[in-house]
Amino acid sequence: MRLIIAPAKKMAADPDTLAPAGLPEFLDKAERLKEWIGGLTYAEQKALWACSDVIARQNAERFAHMDLHANLTPALLAYEGIQYTYMAPAVFEDGQIDYVQEHLRILSGFYGVLRPLDGVVPYRLEMQAKAQVDGHANLYEYWGDALYGAVMDESRVLVNLASKEYSKAVERYLQPGDTYITCVFGELEGGKVRQKGVYAKMARGEMVRYLASIRADAPEQLKGFDWSGYAFDEARSNEQQYVFTRPAS
Repeated sequence: MRLIIAPAKKMAADPDTLAPAGLPEFLDKAERLKEWIGGLTYAEQKALWACSDVIARQNAERFAHMDLHANLTPALLAYEGIQYTYMAPAVFEDGQIDYVQEHLRILSGFYGVLRPLDGVVPYRLEMQAKAQVDGHANLYEYWGDALYGAVMDESRVLVNLASKEYSKAVERYLQPGDTYITCVFGELEGGKVRQKGVYAKMARGEMVRYLASIRADAPEQLKGFDWSGYAFDEARSNEQQYVFTRPAS
């Protein structure tokens, strides 16, 4: 069983806390993206990133001096978004790092697919960015079916804890016989399930931590998740979508 999550926009470099265990699988394709982005004008880079001047200048500087082989941070510690905060990998107990290294994969517009301990550098490149590289219309075309091949293991069971922007890079290549389960986290309001972005990100991070804590290896074990007041909602779930709900605060 494999779990997929999205990256975070905010990143930090921390080459000292934990040594990377290896390099990303698609480093050559990341190198090509680095070259392409580095060849853009500042205005083109800013348009690609769709961000403020402060963030654009920070990342223009990053790409101007980027070395994908030096001063690397394990991916799981490099991302600083809400999901990663609630996953809290910096305080994983014995065995949890080993679990996520085997079972968790991070989808990335820049690196493609990352194992948690792959060494990375800070970058900015969302999967939906309009990057027309080497004749491809966008990054979904650039990565093609490579991401699906990298995240699927021999169990052919994939648990989706990623945003739609990233999960659709894998979904379009699913094969007959694959088991693909998307986890939905929502608040019950007036009998309806409302998905709220921040809370969903928190729950996705906690779900990864929960699965690592019990060393889960089968989808049925997801249903035991009860952190932060959530509970598996069997009536609203099906084989492709596991829904977890809690009363609205």
